[in-house]
Amino acid sequence: MNKIQFRWMEPDEVINVKDIDRSERIRTGYNYSYGKLQQLDVMWDSPSWDLEGNGDYSVEARIKFCQEHLDRNGQMFGAFDKEKLVGIGIIEQDIDVNTAQLAFLHVSNQYRQQGIGRIISEALIIKAEEFGAKFIYVSATPSESAVGFYLSQGFKPTDTPIPALFELEPEDIHMVKVLDG
Repeated sequence: MNKIQFRWMEPDEVINVKDIDRSERIRTGYNYSYGKLQQLDVMWDSPSWDLEGNGDYSVEARIKFCQEHLDRNGQMFGAFDKEKLVGIGIIEQDIDVNTAQLAFLHVSNQYRQQGIGRIISEALIIKAEEFGAKFIYVSATPSESAVGFYLSQGFKPTDTPIPALFELEPEDIHMVKVLDG
């Protein structure tokens, strides 16, 4: 991982989200109900971003999504292999009382399992503490890789999701981490 460079990104660099290969073959998913995280056998295949279209998983839609968070005082942290963006995370402050949101976190397929997501997550958590947040909230894709990652970072499923975020992504696993700062 010596070749990977990490840094805070400028808002105009959001266009680089096009470099991320989000593709993943998912065979274990999760559901959370009545205080229990339940594993499910699934057959979900997530392709890379659609470069041409404008649907939910198009580059255009992802850039718009990121830009909306940046426009609300969000900050972006990236991992680069030379000039190519291979990991990105966005933190937004004050989405609820004393709560920041880890709004976006992706690491390109071929760069996963190398600690890149952990480094990005740690940088975003530190930034949330600098904002004065006591909690950090994430709406995690209900896949084994996403939920497992957030659990390893100290997040726990919440029985009281933020209503507006739950409404946007009711199938996701809504999680909270208590911050030290």
